[in-house]
Order: sequence, then C-alpha cells, then structure tokens
Amino acid sequence: MDEFKRKENQGEEFEHYRVLLFSIAYRMTGSASDAEDLVQETYLRYQVSASHEIVSLKAYLSTIITRLALDYLKSARVAREQYIGAWLPEPILTSEDGGFLLADLEQQEALSLAFLRLLEALSPPERAVFLLHEVFDYPFSEIGTMLEKSPANCRQIFHRARRALQDKRVRFEPEPQRQRQLLFSFLSASQAGDMAALTSLLAQDAVSWSDGGGKVQSNLKPIHGQQAVARFWSFWLSLTRTNQRPLTVTLAEINGSPSILFWEEDSLVIVISLTLSAERIKEIYALLNPAKLAYLQKQLSSSRRPSSFE
Repeated sequence: MDEFKRKENQGEEFEHYRVLLFSIAYRMTGSASDAEDLVQETYLRYQVSASHEIVSLKAYLSTIITRLALDYLKSARVAREQYIGAWLPEPILTSEDGGFLLADLEQQEALSLAFLRLLEALSPPERAVFLLHEVFDYPFSEIGTMLEKSPANCRQIFHRARRALQDKRVRFEPEPQRQRQLLFSFLSASQAGDMAALTSLLAQDAVSWSDGGGKVQSNLKPIHGQQAVARFWSFWLSLTRTNQRPLTVTLAEINGSPSILFWEEDSLVIVISLTLSAERIKEIYALLNPAKLAYLQKQLSSSRRPSSFE
C-alpha cells in the first residue's frame, strides 16, 4: 500500500472515533477548544505510528487521548488555582443544530456544567479512572493499561472518586419541557425585578456561580442561599432591560440543559444555565469570560441561530 493510501485509510479510521475522543478529552479538561487540540494531536501521533501493529484502534486512540489529557491537567492545575474568580467549564452546544449530541440521560448528566465543575475536585488520575469507567464503560483492565496501573489500583481509585462526588451530584432534574418553563419563569421574574416570584423558583440552598475570568466584571465568589441569590439576579438581570445597548435573548440547549444566551449584536456575551432539583433551581451558572464563550459562538455560527424569546 502506498503512503498516500495508507494515510487516507488512517484518516477514515480515525474519523470513526473522533466523537468518542472529543467526549473523553472535553470531560477530562472542561475545555472544548483544548479538547479539539488534543484530538488533533492524537491524530498526528496515530499518523506516525506503526498502524499494522495496533490490535485495537479504539483502545490505542483512547490511551493516547487520556494520557494527553492527564498531561494537560497537570499543567493546567496551577493556572486554574490562580484563575480570577470561579473557574467554570467551557459551555458547548448539545442539540441537533450543529451541536454535540447526547446518547442518553446518563450522558446528559455527565456533560452538565454542574458535573464538570464537580470533577475539578478530583485529582487527574481520579478524574480519568472515574470518567473512563463510569461514563465510557471501560473495564478496569483496559484503564489500567492506559494509565499504567494495575486493575486493582484503578478500582480503588474509582471508588475513592465516586465517594468524593456522590453526595454532591444532582440527579433529579425535571423533564425538558418543565426545565424550559422554569427557565422562562426565571428570566421573566429576574428581568421584572420580582423578588417574590424569583424566590419561589429557587431552592433554599441555591448557589449562583459566575465566571468572568478577570476580563468581565462578575462575582469572584459564589452566592449562597435563596434570598441572596434572588436579590442578585433580580437586580442584575433587570439591568438588561434598561441597558443603553439592549441585549438580545435566545434559548439553546447547552451541555444538555435549556440555557439563556445574551447577545450584543452578533457577539455572545453571557450564557446562563440552571441546575434543577425537585422542581426548584438548585444552581445557576453564568459564563461571561469571552474566552470561555468563543467555542460555543463558533458552534452557533455554523448552526441555525437560536430563536429569540417572545
């Protein structure tokens, strides 16, 4: 087989696993743009490999992407510790209009902003083992090969990671239609400055997170409690109606959940996503850092633009 044909075949074989590799890298890093870079680096390494010696291409590529993601996390940890304000994952579009499609409800939960934020509490090896086994169903024997650890050690790491997360995961979200209703109600009450209506939508232990990255003004620390969260959002979102340059508001499915998008002309400036539990809003995630919104803006520009709120 000539070199051109070999590389062409490699490219076709690689494309079969591209979505899987991006899924692993994005959940490992919390960064869609960096996940794409890691997928490309995986492809480059595959191109120069002795492909005829590869027994399982899926296992081979998964090993490369996992090790690259581990190296990334080790170097990124210091930067995230020095990050100005709360660090939140990059949001991604998860709809049929050009987005990253989800297979089932478990995949949806494992892609939520709330879940990805929780993963930051794990060490890089814990994060890798937990995701590979819990989300992607890799057996501990394969994970051990990827991480150069014994299956027994991987099993211990997995149980330690699961214990660290089990009390913090939100698992009881309403049906999508109810999620959208709560989203509309939240936006309407906030923009109207209706404290009573907004408070009724929030859980007693509601938390609001903002990520401006030091580039856009935002709260540096999370806001805790039903009343404090209601006061903040009833004030802040009411300003969007009186802003000298009014913002356009649209709705899109972001990381598996209906979310609010604010636009200033053609620029995406704010994404607000809610985590819901027992028919109440448990967590609010507001992403304002332009660097965090760049990948999502690229997705949206290549898909059908979400329609505006009526």
